[in-house]
Amino acid sequence: MDVYILRHGKAEDARPGRGDADRRLTKRGREEIAAAGRWMASQELRFDLIAASPLIRAQETATIIAECLGEKERLITWKLLAPGGIPESVCHLIGKHPDVRAILLVGHEPLLSALISRIITGNENAAIAMSKGALAKIREFSPTRNPSGELHWLMTATQMAGKK
Repeated sequence: MDVYILRHGKAEDARPGRGDADRRLTKRGREEIAAAGRWMASQELRFDLIAASPLIRAQETATIIAECLGEKERLITWKLLAPGGIPESVCHLIGKHPDVRAILLVGHEPLLSALISRIITGNENAAIAMSKGALAKIREFSPTRNPSGELHWLMTATQMAGKK
């Protein structure tokens, strides 16, 4: 199975009286994610499942990508992808979908970096940084007792947009 991991796009700043979960993508965030979606379409990436954190900015990110790829019906919400999620639990949940060949996870830092680290090194100590809108591909994910996989690539939103 291939696991793709996407950090949500640029979001509004936190404001007093407004919860973190309610932060929406900015105009620039929506544009960058749409560019990433177009890049994914140009690479002919297809997902059997698109799982997103329940927070608004992740839901918006996943929806834009699903629309770009014509895969809105594959969109689901996983609470485990919300801030504070545990990489081991996410790996276990991925493993509950043995028929999936490619899955896209949309969420937040520091969970996503820790998840990549957990899969490729066996612990959460690798120094991986997922900028907003970044996308990673992990090949040959195995959901065994010790989840494993190979980091194939990690791209920024700027790279997917074709900018220098």
